[in-house]
Amino acid sequence: MKISNTFYAVSLGFSVLILSSCASSKKGGDISSASLNRDLVEAQPVIYSVYRAAETQKIDLIHTKLRVKFDLEKTHLLGQATLTFKPYFYPITAVDFDAKGLDIHEVALDTDYGLQELKYSYNDDVLSIELDKQYSKDESINVFIDYTAKPNDLETKGSSAISDAKGLYFINPDGTEEDKPTQIWTQGETESSSCWFPTVDSPNERMTQELYITVDNKYVTLSNGTLQYSTLNEDDTRTDYWKLDLPHAPYLTMMAVGEFSIVKDQWREIEVNYYVEKEYEKHAKMIFGNTPEMLQFYSNVLGVDYPWDKYAQIVVRDYVSGAMENTTAVIHGEFLQKDEREYLDETHEDIIAHELFHHWFGDLVTCESWANLPLNESFATYGEYLWNEYKYGRDEADYALQKDLDQYLWSATKKKVDLIRFNYDDKDDMFDSHSYAKGGRVLHMLRKYVGDEAFFESLRIYLEENKYKSVEIHHVRLAFEKVTGEDLNWFFNQWFLSSGHPHLFITYDYIDSIKTQTLTVSQAQKIGETPLYYLPVEVDIYVSGEVTREKIVVDSVKQTFSFKVTKKPDLVNFDAEKMLLCTKKDYKSKEAWIFQYNNAPLYLDRFEALDQLKKFRDEGDMITTFADALKDKNWNLRAKAIKNVKHLLSEPDLNIKDELMELAENDVKSDVRATAVLLLSAYFDPDTIGKKDPQLKLLYQDALSDKSYEVMGQAVVALAKESHETAFKEINTFDDKTTENLLIDIAEVFASYGEAEQNSFFIETYEKVDEYDKYNLLDIYSDYLIKQDDNTINLGLELFKNAAMNQEAWWARLTTLYRIEKILEMYNEREEEVVVGIKVNKKNESEVKKLEIKLKAIVTQKEKINSTLATIKEEESDKKVLLFWDELSQ
Repeated sequence: MKISNTFYAVSLGFSVLILSSCASSKKGGDISSASLNRDLVEAQPVIYSVYRAAETQKIDLIHTKLRVKFDLEKTHLLGQATLTFKPYFYPITAVDFDAKGLDIHEVALDTDYGLQELKYSYNDDVLSIELDKQYSKDESINVFIDYTAKPNDLETKGSSAISDAKGLYFINPDGTEEDKPTQIWTQGETESSSCWFPTVDSPNERMTQELYITVDNKYVTLSNGTLQYSTLNEDDTRTDYWKLDLPHAPYLTMMAVGEFSIVKDQWREIEVNYYVEKEYEKHAKMIFGNTPEMLQFYSNVLGVDYPWDKYAQIVVRDYVSGAMENTTAVIHGEFLQKDEREYLDETHEDIIAHELFHHWFGDLVTCESWANLPLNESFATYGEYLWNEYKYGRDEADYALQKDLDQYLWSATKKKVDLIRFNYDDKDDMFDSHSYAKGGRVLHMLRKYVGDEAFFESLRIYLEENKYKSVEIHHVRLAFEKVTGEDLNWFFNQWFLSSGHPHLFITYDYIDSIKTQTLTVSQAQKIGETPLYYLPVEVDIYVSGEVTREKIVVDSVKQTFSFKVTKKPDLVNFDAEKMLLCTKKDYKSKEAWIFQYNNAPLYLDRFEALDQLKKFRDEGDMITTFADALKDKNWNLRAKAIKNVKHLLSEPDLNIKDELMELAENDVKSDVRATAVLLLSAYFDPDTIGKKDPQLKLLYQDALSDKSYEVMGQAVVALAKESHETAFKEINTFDDKTTENLLIDIAEVFASYGEAEQNSFFIETYEKVDEYDKYNLLDIYSDYLIKQDDNTINLGLELFKNAAMNQEAWWARLTTLYRIEKILEMYNEREEEVVVGIKVNKKNESEVKKLEIKLKAIVTQKEKINSTLATIKEEESDKKVLLFWDELSQ
């Protein structure tokens, strides 16, 4: 599963300081000479208040046959299930199945002689069946269950990763929502398949399956495996028969129904199909077209061919997560449907790669428990890296690797947990940046430690030996030990079975008299809370154009390494592969950072150097380095340079403004063009520099013709600073598609320069945008409202009240409350001004009367806002949100 960007994007919106390829850290504790023997590296001892073990297997679920049809009016699924199973080991006389919120109509033993009724009870979402006799582990049992699934009657709780958990979703079932198709689709992870069919809803179960789906003949269906045949029925319905012959976990079972266009592709003899809405049929191969090449690449690099009989991808409306790796039939959220212009700004190819890689790591080999989820998600995250490295080069892959590090490091400031952890509060808690981002980085370190050949051979053995089975972390370790011949407990203990990461201080010294370069590395994390790490790492030493690579092991609290050299090195590049998952404070000189930017080979070398050179503003060669970075071969470093050249604008020889204008108009990457427009409008803001710039106004107007919506969005905001009247006129010329893509940017313009008549735009836009854009929009809307009259504010207050009471995510409701508080604070300030005015004008009776009327209106508005907050408080139950009122009263 690929989590929606919403949660991470919002989280990363808060202030976080992350430096270089690792973040800065404060020195902790005294430095001593303690060192570490890697043979003694142990997992951190944990006393669990709760232990989330793998599900005990009492039966072996062999096969599931389902016959389903739908009542759209009631949003019910009418189902018949035949479950084939054996006792796992011990004899049984009864069996339990997970069945959430189902109406059970009949339970029977399915025999060669027909159905034989069985006694059953149904409590707490568990269907308990009494069998007709005792069965041994060699005997197969078929149980038939007739049932109705009613997902909309379920009371379920979602999470930041998966926003709902009712398993089966009816989208616009009565067709009353304009511009939204009628669809049905499922979401099984983590344990929601049992919301629409009885099963053993555990990741350590395996089954083959058949699914007969009866629908109105106008609808297309999709499920796991291959479509065997379709049958037209007398009532103008059609029954599609889907069959999966290879076993997978029940949570991977899927079904989708709707009016989709099917765009066909192929890899070898396997169908590769893309299911999209009709509007996007012509764009499907643009969006998904690299899939066959991905299938070939992953098959080659893993040494294990894609193991399933087809590969389909479908885009659905109102999806509850980002995407899901259902075996042979991946579901994507609607954000993946794009036209050519939208695709320029974001391809989401990482998501496509992530879900495909899951078909080896997650589907073919599956974690035995949610505690071991990184065996699914860490690998799928690293699958993104492998594809980027192969297709677009290491620079692009390392760019994503750095984003993963940033994401994990932010999360680690709030959450300190093991990668493999058995003490989670809720299984959905496992879907976090530890399981994804940190785990992917850990696998990258493992690859760099053992080398590419051993890494991929270990993965091949792991997959071959465990295919169609459930695994835990030690299966991975044993595969690597089988290949390398090395006991790797030290690596797995410190990275997978412990929490935290190292904090490193790195200093340098050159002793000319003995031609010796020293490198001192200190581990500054709080030893005891976080382990002392064993860190094999490589160091590149640059002397007179020659590069020597040295291998060292950092395993002490503080240690110094000495290297014989012929002269003082130009650069000592610690962690030359830039693979460590850490925070670090690297005390290189300005000259060394400049040399690293110009001479070290990796994207992360240059990224790190630019990050550090920001500290040496206006110092000689550093100025030239940032100017040169505007032409860096990597688009993100060009964008990074744009954000850090304000102090160079006064350098007459550099022509930075012209450079930025050139990038804004002609850079090949839309992100860079957009960043250049954004920063030009910031560096030359008319309100700051005291004058308008006709040249920039023209550039911004021209940028409104850019094919990229991202560039257009920045351009309309920038243009408004030069002439909001011109910006308003341009906005009025936008077609519906452009307006749809620029809603947040238009909102920014209206917030700064809009009048009461623009209020309807905000209210209408709120209903159109997704949860993340709602978060942004409400912030912008509050800025707009505090400039408006009371009547307009009152209209907006109703929207804020609705948002604060009805948004699903607690953090979204909380931030909405802070925006209401912003409006309240504005009235507080107005009240203070009026009170002061009354005191100042106490001898001016007419003026005092005017001010008293104004004061009364302000007090009335404050009462309305406080009443609104009280109403919201009555409905709120989340303790984290309720803390808002404690803060408000202080």
